[in-house]
Amino acid sequence: MSLKVLKSGSDIRGTAIAANGETVNLTQEVVSSLGGAFVSFLAKHTGKTELKLAVGNDPRLSGEALKEALIAVFKRCGTTIYDSGLTSTPAMFEMTRHAETDCDGAVMITASHHPFHKNGLKFFTKTGGLTAEQLDEVISLAEQGAMPEGDKTILYRRDFLKLYADKLVAYVRAKTGEETPLYGLKIVVDAGHGSGGFFADKILQPLGADTTGSQFLHPDGNFPAHAPNPEDSAAMRSISDCVINTGADLGIIFDTDVDRAAIVNKGGEEINRNKLIALAAAIVLEENPGATIVTDSVTSDGLKKFIYKKGGEHFRYKRGYQHVIGKAKALNAEGRNAVLAMETSGHAAFRENGFLDDGAYLAVKILVKLAALKKEGKELVSCISELESPKSRFETRIFFKDVADYKTYGDTIVNALTDFSKKLFTLEPSTYEGVRVNVDAAQGWFLLRQSVHDPNMALNIESELPQGAKIIAKIIYKYLSGFSGLDCPGLKVFTE
Repeated sequence: MSLKVLKSGSDIRGTAIAANGETVNLTQEVVSSLGGAFVSFLAKHTGKTELKLAVGNDPRLSGEALKEALIAVFKRCGTTIYDSGLTSTPAMFEMTRHAETDCDGAVMITASHHPFHKNGLKFFTKTGGLTAEQLDEVISLAEQGAMPEGDKTILYRRDFLKLYADKLVAYVRAKTGEETPLYGLKIVVDAGHGSGGFFADKILQPLGADTTGSQFLHPDGNFPAHAPNPEDSAAMRSISDCVINTGADLGIIFDTDVDRAAIVNKGGEEINRNKLIALAAAIVLEENPGATIVTDSVTSDGLKKFIYKKGGEHFRYKRGYQHVIGKAKALNAEGRNAVLAMETSGHAAFRENGFLDDGAYLAVKILVKLAALKKEGKELVSCISELESPKSRFETRIFFKDVADYKTYGDTIVNALTDFSKKLFTLEPSTYEGVRVNVDAAQGWFLLRQSVHDPNMALNIESELPQGAKIIAKIIYKYLSGFSGLDCPGLKVFTE
């Protein structure tokens, strides 16, 4: 098996437990090979012969075994190893920049929000997560069998997650000037049985919040409550119901490895997707007037208007958290003041935090604002009262049927739809992926693009008319149904 099949964007992702008819391809041997290659990569790019590496995992059932495989190969390479145990992805990056650990690299074992039988690897250096191109280099080294040999190994095992949590607590206290700025507020957390349960007792409680009623804090790799995913409708209903039933002032939900988050306002109102980006943008634009906010391709026209009303600039780019982060870094290098890179999925990366996509950091930024608004007798939603929301929206996946090279076929579909749309509608300028089209008659737009991780295509539609999304969907379905290599079940049902 070529290790390239395990590449998913800038991460490694595969099947670690046989289930749902899938065979295992992310084995301990594969992980060992990639771990040795990562050590080789670090040695090459740092020039060091004595390296320090950190490793941690989310609660997935396969996580411990894969972690021990990594530790074994790191020992063979003669590195100093910091085993953080159950932890979060952002906390693993923190291991590379905290003075106490100062690691040269870190590996997080996680498959984000994917099902229990999946797992993966996220690699970090001191500059952040590996890019897709850097991961290609690691994969190439692994396929060559690259693995340094060493004779000196030190292994530390302890709760390094506390270093990360303490830093977030200190940040909130410094920003608010108070020891317990959340006193008098009831804030509930839904960790979805992932790694995020620490946020309740290690961050919220020391800051004075009442976290009674928080749910699914206990790690469980079977994820029995709901998918640990802020984009999942059942997960959002779960935290919304929790806020309502407990009378909480705020609800926070994380994905499995805590690099994404969403929130629920008092009364159960979800602040997710465009609303969450708008809230984060409003906060950073107060601190950085005129700054640029980089988002993924599916953000709404209402969000763009909102950012401009707040005095900022909006740069809509590709889907994929590494894409928006990379573009924000590039804009800064060009002299533009890009301070936030954020996806509608909940990945939020602030420049002040090293452009790390960090759900817990997003949450504490919001908590600082919540504490300030509390003194004014206001709620968080007051920050986004000017955000215009579409009257109708629709999102679905378009699947391929018996297509050998789905990437090439997908490009053919996008090009054909682009030519078709040019004759009837207005193409959105500067579309960096797929095709985004403005349909003026329906007061809306649609975007068709290839999925970042999966062999399918994603379709997003929004409109300012109550039935506008359906009008646009019918036009697209009529056109796409003429391609024998496509299957559009969700689109078909919506248009009937």
